[in-house]
Amino acid sequence: MWRVDGGDLGCARLLIHLRRHVMTLEAGTVVHLTSTDPVAPIDLPAWCRLTGHVYRGPVEQPGRPTYAIEVASAPAPTAPDRPWHRA
Repeated sequence: MWRVDGGDLGCARLLIHLRRHVMTLEAGTVVHLTSTDPVAPIDLPAWCRLTGHVYRGPVEQPGRPTYAIEVASAPAPTAPDRPWHRA
């Protein structure tokens, strides 16, 4: 498991931050992303569908909201500065 702190980053900045981390990880790695962005529960599953990563959903734990994402073996490439667009 790999932890990524998204803090209070909003939608676009959160995905840029997440993409940068996910690109360095091996397929099958589960990322626990913490984020206070209220739109994260909508944006993260959509981004996973776009890229091929697997959205595992919210992680039950105390503290800030955390979401689990499993890194795909062959994710669809996205633009570095706009990871919500395919490259």
